[in-house]
Amino acid sequence: MGIDETLAYIHSVKWQGSKPGLGRTRELLAALGNPEKKLKFVHVAGTNGKGSVCACVASVLTGAGYVTGLYTSPHLASFNERMQTDGEMITDAELELLTEKIRPFADAMADSPTEFEIITAIAMSFFVMKMCDIVVLETGLGGELDSTNVVGTPEVAVITAIGLDHTAELGATLADIAAAKAGIIKPGGIVAVYGGQRETDAVFETRCRDVGASLRMTDFSRLTVRGVSLDAIRFDFEPIKDIKLPLIGSYQPKNAALAITALECLRERGYNISDGDIARSLGAVRWPGRFEVLCREPLFILDGAHNAHGMEATAESLSGISGERGFVFIVGVMADKDVVGMMDCIAPLAREFIATRPPVPRAMDPRALAELLGRYGAPVTVRERVGDAVSLAFERARAGGCGICALGSLYFSGDVKKAAARQTGAPGTAVLK
Repeated sequence: MGIDETLAYIHSVKWQGSKPGLGRTRELLAALGNPEKKLKFVHVAGTNGKGSVCACVASVLTGAGYVTGLYTSPHLASFNERMQTDGEMITDAELELLTEKIRPFADAMADSPTEFEIITAIAMSFFVMKMCDIVVLETGLGGELDSTNVVGTPEVAVITAIGLDHTAELGATLADIAAAKAGIIKPGGIVAVYGGQRETDAVFETRCRDVGASLRMTDFSRLTVRGVSLDAIRFDFEPIKDIKLPLIGSYQPKNAALAITALECLRERGYNISDGDIARSLGAVRWPGRFEVLCREPLFILDGAHNAHGMEATAESLSGISGERGFVFIVGVMADKDVVGMMDCIAPLAREFIATRPPVPRAMDPRALAELLGRYGAPVTVRERVGDAVSLAFERARAGGCGICALGSLYFSGDVKKAAARQTGAPGTAVLK
């Protein structure tokens, strides 16, 4: 089985029509000898910031000398990004080998596993093969019924900022969504929570009390931001001074503070992680597609914000660097998102909108998106292909002296980066760090 056939098999399995639940994942992992029971986990759920928090925690654990697995989704450019060990992606050969091992068991199941359930099984097998000391495990959707929740009590459960997203699956209120995320809180565990919302904090407090887990709310009074540039944000998180974080969104210091809180919980469990490990390793963290600077002339920001809660944070970050220039926004979204809520946040910064289509079936038709964007008063252009949208954005920004920002979905980030690289002549990607 070559890599193309391997990926075709993985992607051929759809989740539509499958009943939510952990039964299929448990059955598949049992057939494989329960690899998840041979691993230790930091389990991360939440609405926004999951990937950034995972990247921060994994970077520090690797820097402290632990063989660290990292499981995230979606990928930006390569499927292999989804499972990594100490910053190295799974190789094509390893992916082919593990998929070939798992496929007969998956195909034999009466209730066929979904794509994400198969990927989760591949990842668990991969992390055992790599003899990981600990795995940073990001949920896909929700928490309680997410396929990653087959793991037992993790070393620490982490819950990032909560906002309204995936309401059809998780519920219409913040409390509903928090309850779904709280499903990763297990008996006797330690839980690090972003916190700060009375409605959701009460859910986590009740869940921890019910299952005998210990709750740690992130203490943002320890956080002081010292400086912001296009290269890094400098901040203190007492008692650690002058941390330089190369994730530049204004929301990232709080994500890092939650990551540090989770790492302090790991210390309580006996992990040898020094303040020096934290400061040094956060300075080396990389997490593409989240307020990432692709180009400086013109300024081009790529951000993965894909719900109103995340877009509000992105707008705050953009406001801090735009001055009076404004931005040409390249927008691609999923059809099931709160597009009006998202666009309300960024519209005041718009010089122009370019509507495009992320390369996935769930994408909103760019013409329908353009009609919606037209209500905000800025010019709107449709470009079906992401590459054409990026080319037009460069043309408009160079002529108008403004910036560019591509946002609305992580799913088109890889295409945006490739197109930006072509415009700037940079090899591979146009990332400037």
